[in-house]
Amino acid sequence: MKGKQSSKPMSVNDSNQSNVGLVDLAEALDSQGMIGFTRAFVQDLKKGLSHSTPEHLPWMEQLSKTQWDGILCVGMGGSAAGGDFLSALCNLQGQIPVIVERDYVLPSWWNPRWLVLSTSHSGNTEETLEATEIALKAEGTVVVISAGGILSGLCEIYPNCFLLPSPGGQPPRTAFGHIFSRQLGLLRNIGVLPTPVEGSDEAMLERLQSASEGFDILNDPEGDVAQLALCMLERPIALLGPTELHPALNRFKNQLNENSARFARVGVIPEMNHNESVAWGGIGTEHDDSAIEHVLLLLTWQGMHRQVSKRMDWMIAHAATDYAWKIAGEGNTLLESLLHLCILMDWISIALALLKGKDPVTIGPILALKEHLESVQ
Repeated sequence: MKGKQSSKPMSVNDSNQSNVGLVDLAEALDSQGMIGFTRAFVQDLKKGLSHSTPEHLPWMEQLSKTQWDGILCVGMGGSAAGGDFLSALCNLQGQIPVIVERDYVLPSWWNPRWLVLSTSHSGNTEETLEATEIALKAEGTVVVISAGGILSGLCEIYPNCFLLPSPGGQPPRTAFGHIFSRQLGLLRNIGVLPTPVEGSDEAMLERLQSASEGFDILNDPEGDVAQLALCMLERPIALLGPTELHPALNRFKNQLNENSARFARVGVIPEMNHNESVAWGGIGTEHDDSAIEHVLLLLTWQGMHRQVSKRMDWMIAHAATDYAWKIAGEGNTLLESLLHLCILMDWISIALALLKGKDPVTIGPILALKEHLESVQ
């Protein structure tokens, strides 16, 4: 991580947790094994890719023979995040567009020439169920990715609905490896995304596993991840990056929201340079009063446009805050860079939750809202 440095050296023992370290905090607070799920991320990816093939799912060959106008990804929360990643990958090297719909309805322009990829980890997400049934009743073709529930059952009712099963038993946001790998495997096998060179996936997964072990906060409880989380503990958080990394920025925000119960603002470069840059300051006295208090993280990768890289360097040098860092997604491809950043972001969000004294699995307000909606139907 590169950027401005705080003048005060940080230690996880500087937190407000009465000198209790991350290892002890994890033992006390991690009630449902969020750290274990995070450690399994790369293996989840590997298993999902190996199961998303025509050999396991013969109906993929049928879908590969259809000339689709595009892919419409239907889902919410952690189950929808993979659609954003697919969209970014297809913008770079895909054959057709991928659009994500997070709602009860489908866009007015949708027609059955668009394949619907409907994802709900539980299989019972009400928005996803309603949107999926709209597509099926309009004679659309739907691929369901789910661990069960009502959504999986639709595949037994409609002949044009196909199930790509995913393992259950964990919070949806921790199942991203299971979900995205299946989505990625599907698009590769129906010809929407190119098939990787033999051995490249295996090499990528080895590098990602090594990265995950290096970021693991229990392996290195006073390392860079812990230090960054400590810096973020009592400061507002802002996340910036190039357009193609927007899926990672948004997932980082969501992981901070759910795991850490923290707000985070997201900006995309170059667009934010045409508006939000004024609030960040750097010239004279023009900036929002809160800008100086923010931790500003700028996500990067080696494939960024040269002008975007220059814009980021300017932001680092001129933003009012003294807490600004560039964080590079490692790897030779956008896919690997996105996944590398995902792993780092998950570890940061869990470290931040523990330092805050929060069990990273708890999402009380989300569950309370679901109960309310069920009670008023």
